[in-house]
Amino acid sequence: MPLDDHPLRYVTANELHARPFPVARAPGWAAFLAIKQAEEAAARDRALERAHLLELLDRFGAPHPQPDATHWYGRLGRHWLKWESHTEFVTYTLIGEGEPGPPFDPALFAQFPPDWLARAPGLRLTSALFRIELAEGDERIAPEADAWFVPESLAVSRVLDNELVIASDFRIDPAGHLRFAIWVRPGVGERRIGRVVQRLCEIETYKAMAMLGFARARALSPEMGRIEARLSALVAGMAAADRPEEALDSLLAISAAIEGMAATASYRFGATSAYEAIVAQRIEALREERFEGRQTLAEFMARRFDPAMRTVASSRARLEAMAARAIRAGDLLRTRVDVDRSAQSQKLLASMDRRADMALRLQHTVEGLSVVAVSYYGVGLLLYLLAPLTHSIDKAWLGAAVTPLVVLVTWIGLRRIRRRLHG
Repeated sequence: MPLDDHPLRYVTANELHARPFPVARAPGWAAFLAIKQAEEAAARDRALERAHLLELLDRFGAPHPQPDATHWYGRLGRHWLKWESHTEFVTYTLIGEGEPGPPFDPALFAQFPPDWLARAPGLRLTSALFRIELAEGDERIAPEADAWFVPESLAVSRVLDNELVIASDFRIDPAGHLRFAIWVRPGVGERRIGRVVQRLCEIETYKAMAMLGFARARALSPEMGRIEARLSALVAGMAAADRPEEALDSLLAISAAIEGMAATASYRFGATSAYEAIVAQRIEALREERFEGRQTLAEFMARRFDPAMRTVASSRARLEAMAARAIRAGDLLRTRVDVDRSAQSQKLLASMDRRADMALRLQHTVEGLSVVAVSYYGVGLLLYLLAPLTHSIDKAWLGAAVTPLVVLVTWIGLRRIRRRLHG
């Protein structure tokens, strides 16, 4: 076409197909592993996890992914491997065909070389073993589920229009893995089985990531309680505080502590909310139906997972409310400080008015003295000036005659000078 493409057209179109579902067959098995760095996982060095993947691929002579790829799916020896790099973690799903042997045999995880696992750039977030069985009827499903899982936590449900039955107790077995069982009806396609395996892996991974927020909320709860008590005591004592500046300093320390907690927890709480939504969406996509009166995955999450998420949401709201209370308390303290300062300013202005009045009175007093002093010297000078002309007049009488005139002239002159200065 004689029209140029947008530079991101192919990138955005291909992104919709970037993470294909794996293929799985029944009977078969799968081993799932999610790895996450303990701290700052979102800012981790992704080159390390890529190098870790390439080491595994090179052992089996598998092709490498593209340099900037965030997923890879292909043959790994006799099995299939799906690798995905996410915002905070990386996952490996190894899928095999044929009878897996004993139920949930930990030896299946040995398909990941132990020395390779020991060099993983992170810690195990979760791991799971899948057993995929063919089942025409329901007779064997309930006995096998009861034998493989803890009945108290067992969740079993029909999914995707009863084409598959899934079960798990979401408990960690003695080998350190979770267990998932999938019974497949004859004729179900391998891609549909692979989608169910992928959905269950995502449910478990995002559940584990969301529960990190719950652990953070529980860890912050005692400190939040202490800071909340300090803030309440500070607000209660604000009215009686003699020096609000000291209360303001205490409030600044409390606000700094709240902001510190918010800085460390806001990302985790926000991510937890997103992971919770993904878990709910993945469960909804399975289109569950009840199996023989057993609880479904959705019911299990409602009983065990949702209360933890509500705790996280409550902690997040509590932290935001504390920050808002600290802001309001700061506004009140600043208002009181401003009022106190205004009162001090009023007192200072009143004092200045009194001092100005005293200065004015002193000025008037000094002005009267100045008239006397200037008149005294003026009379003296005038007597010296008139002495040659009035030698026949007594000097005392001459002084008495000119003094009123000199005082009057001096007084008038000083008033004119003062008016010019004030004008």
